[in-house]
Amino acid sequence: MPKAITAFSSLYFATLLMLIGSGLLSTYIGLRLAGEGQGEVWIGVLTTGYYVGLVMGGWVGHRLIAGVGHIRAFVASAGVVTASVIGHALTVSIEVWLVLRVLVGMAMMCQYMVLESWLNEQAESHQRGMVFASYMVVTFLGLALGQAVLTVMPDLDIRHILLVAMCFSLCLVPVAVTKRLHPAPLHPAPLQIRFFISRIPQALTTIGVSGLLLGSFYGLAPVFAAGVGLATAEVGLFMSVTIGAGLLAQWPTGWLSDRLDRSRMIQINAILLTGTVLLIALAGFGQAGLLILTAVFGVLAFTLYPLAVALANEHVEQEERVMLSAMLLVTFGLGASLGPIMGAMLMQVWGPGMLYVFMALCSMVLVVHVRPGLVTGEHRVQEAPSHFMPAPGNLVSSPLAAALDPRVDEQVVEEQMRDETEYSLVSRDDDQEDHRPG
Repeated sequence: MPKAITAFSSLYFATLLMLIGSGLLSTYIGLRLAGEGQGEVWIGVLTTGYYVGLVMGGWVGHRLIAGVGHIRAFVASAGVVTASVIGHALTVSIEVWLVLRVLVGMAMMCQYMVLESWLNEQAESHQRGMVFASYMVVTFLGLALGQAVLTVMPDLDIRHILLVAMCFSLCLVPVAVTKRLHPAPLHPAPLQIRFFISRIPQALTTIGVSGLLLGSFYGLAPVFAAGVGLATAEVGLFMSVTIGAGLLAQWPTGWLSDRLDRSRMIQINAILLTGTVLLIALAGFGQAGLLILTAVFGVLAFTLYPLAVALANEHVEQEERVMLSAMLLVTFGLGASLGPIMGAMLMQVWGPGMLYVFMALCSMVLVVHVRPGLVTGEHRVQEAPSHFMPAPGNLVSSPLAAALDPRVDEQVVEEQMRDETEYSLVSRDDDQEDHRPG
């Protein structure tokens, strides 16, 4: 086993436990509410609350880590998540559940930031590709295993809540007992919205559509599967197969992506995805047919995000790639927040199959707006590496993941951090000067 993996095994194990708990909780909530007769709109709203919390957590996490340090920030966040998870067992109020989902999202983003800043600071330059790819694989694996729990424990009861709480409690152990030095806190990268909209419109469109697709998938696909007659254990298998196929597709897609035109690949992906989701919407297939179709969906849907990230990195300079990462995550978060509500409204009116009709409409946007003829190549960066890297596209990483990504030059990141620190110190001195008595 590569030393890059064994050296960070405790951090990977903490990540795995977090994602098992998160994946199980999302599916459990959808199935539980559907079983109790709650409308799809409320299920979509709860999913949106989670993603809104994740986006907000990026702002909160920087300040929390800077204030109390990495281990204390991780412990505090894990405590909030564990208490929020148990809160789902103490009340059936849907409004309270919404607040709890937002809190879980905010606290989990803080946890991601702690883990990724640790990995970034202590991974050597020649290890960064392996460390980054291993971290992404662990996130996929955790999400898939969380779904697989439902195949072993199909009866929806308090045991699932307790298991999720155990995962978030146990993820404290490898972090709390680590002997590694605390990494230096990173500063949030500024958003240059207009610059990136004009520079990489196709990549941002793909990222936004990926958010719409995956946000609605995680929140509403369990409801769809239950609505077409799958039992709870079969729903868990349905979700696991989709995520597992997405994981396995990362490497062949990466091989093709580094050799073919990425905008063309995104367009072809979108065409195939549109046909696949329309077939799923028909829901006229048996369980075996549905599993095959959802595996194809996983291959296509889970490779859109990393394809778009690679395309975006091709068209920005090294010194802009940290800011690019923040922009991409915010764009994905907006899509993931809107997708569940929009899909749920259609499902509530016209039935569960409308979830995949909604996905077809989303992918059609890419068919029309992302094509090679629109890529001029004017801003293509030839000298900088822009290789495809695995990415789950589920906001299971933070803006700090940009510093861990081997496509981002480590020296550029350090210079940006130093410049931001100097700017903060100068601003603080100016403020103190302004507030001194005359």
